[in-house]
Amino acid sequence: MTFPYYFNIGSLQVHPHLLFELLAYFIGFRLYLYTRRKERLSPKRAIWVVIGAIIGAAAGSKLLFLMEDPAKIIANWNNYSYLMGGKTIVGGLLGGLIGVEVTKKWIGHQESTGDDLVFPLLTGMMLGRIGCFLTGLDDHTYGTPTTSPFGVDFGDGILRHPTQLYEIVFLALLGVGFYMLRLKQKRGAFQLPEGAQFQLFMTGYLLFRFFIDFIKPTPELLGNMNNMQWACLFGLLYYVICMKKWTPKLFQERMN
Repeated sequence: MTFPYYFNIGSLQVHPHLLFELLAYFIGFRLYLYTRRKERLSPKRAIWVVIGAIIGAAAGSKLLFLMEDPAKIIANWNNYSYLMGGKTIVGGLLGGLIGVEVTKKWIGHQESTGDDLVFPLLTGMMLGRIGCFLTGLDDHTYGTPTTSPFGVDFGDGILRHPTQLYEIVFLALLGVGFYMLRLKQKRGAFQLPEGAQFQLFMTGYLLFRFFIDFIKPTPELLGNMNNMQWACLFGLLYYVICMKKWTPKLFQERMN
């Protein structure tokens, strides 16, 4: 396979990152509109929540990217294409969370809306990572060199961890786990409070990203960890505090 792997659509040659990023946004948004619980949020408020998530995600993904290598940012301060080119999923998720919460306060909605976003996010993120993998070296989402049988040559003769594929597999397994969780809830095995599924999703993904970044060639910021890992730790601290509000009660109910 040659990287980037372009797609021929009619007379057009489409870059894989652009194609799968558009698919991720379109399919994820349509899936949210189709699967969201209409009784919990009116269509008008749902659109505003999505707009808040998009704005927050765009700002967060860009900000965390700019913090990745400050020296490189300073050296390219007048390079528009470089400054506008990078994005991060972790920054997008954390920024999107802030955007949603600010929007909910603005429209006067107090109930949690996160659970309805779990499957749309999982789907969109998997599609996005396909584009990252097919882009190859230009995307800078590959892993460190490896001698494992999973290594992929992205075009320069060096076998690297295909961390994009690792993430797709993880997200798929996470999706199966949430599907089984929802089946058990429907059968009455237990009931999670509103927002708990989103908290579990964010905790699982942030844990995965924290550990997978140890095999990514990104600049270390502090304590042998990069900016992404520090962002993951702060996010995990927030969600641990959130889950402490309902996990003791859930365990007590299960024991009884």
